[in-house]
Amino acid sequence: MTKGWPQWEVFVRSEAGLAHKHVGSLHAADARMALENARDLYTRRNEGVSIWVVNSEDVHATDPSEGEAFFEPSEDKRYRFPTSYRVPEGVEHL
Repeated sequence: MTKGWPQWEVFVRSEAGLAHKHVGSLHAADARMALENARDLYTRRNEGVSIWVVNSEDVHATDPSEGEAFFEPSEDKRYRFPTSYRVPEGVEHL
């Protein structure tokens, strides 16, 4: 019955104020069905207060082979570090 239905990634927020966390995937005909199925599958025991579903085709990720270059720190951008700035007199800092 699910043949040809798109895959959806499911994110659940366990408590107000916390971030949504990826909890799994499911197949559904549309977003509404994905939300209802996610509720039934991933929040059966009141584990969540909010659910997001995202069509898996809309999720874009970094290429693992480019990881080192993509995440390499930018040592040449010293302005990103607070040590480059002088704190004006009278301004408190932590």
